[in-house]
Amino acid sequence: MSPTNRGRFITFEGIDGAGKTTHIEAVAEALRQRGHHLLLTREPGGTPLAERLRELFLHEPMDALTEALLVFAGRRDHLLTRIEPALAAGTTVLCDRFTDATFAYQGAGRGFDLDVLSTLERWVQQGRQPDLTLWFDLPPEVAARRRAASRGQADRLEREEQAFFERVRAGYAARHAACAARVVRIDADHTVDEVAAQVRQALTRFLERADA
Repeated sequence: MSPTNRGRFITFEGIDGAGKTTHIEAVAEALRQRGHHLLLTREPGGTPLAERLRELFLHEPMDALTEALLVFAGRRDHLLTRIEPALAAGTTVLCDRFTDATFAYQGAGRGFDLDVLSTLERWVQQGRQPDLTLWFDLPPEVAARRRAASRGQADRLEREEQAFFERVRAGYAARHAACAARVVRIDADHTVDEVAAQVRQALTRFLERADA
């Protein structure tokens, strides 16, 4: 099946400051050159409703269950109104974060019940998973320096202590171990060009398998 009539779902993951957002446009351009129609989106967010929930999520105090419920509520709307219609139309979807982030941040970072998150995942996604996930792995102390150098006022999660991001990183590692066929680790502790080379290699391998 050619890339122009089959939508694929590619997600970008990593702790804040890992640099994943920097590489999304380069991946988008590479896919456009192969004939893919694209939707670039993000989570939390991606729809008017989900963007409103994102603002609450990032700036209002709440417990881990409330965080998870807000994220999954937005994800449900995102899936129904944007992601699933795009994939059905043959559009390739590039999403800055998806459910792996929920397991990493709320699950590992907050210590919230993974079984509850798995139940919400089944209810909301009904089997939908990314075809490829690029996980930008970076030591939290390096990510913190990058955030401090490049961003303005931090949101509620970005203000967390380094120990929180250590747990989040471990949560991503656990998702990588459990879903090794889907999640590709990108060593983000390198220059932009060196990281981009890893991304190109992972994308090329994925497309060679998917287009076979």
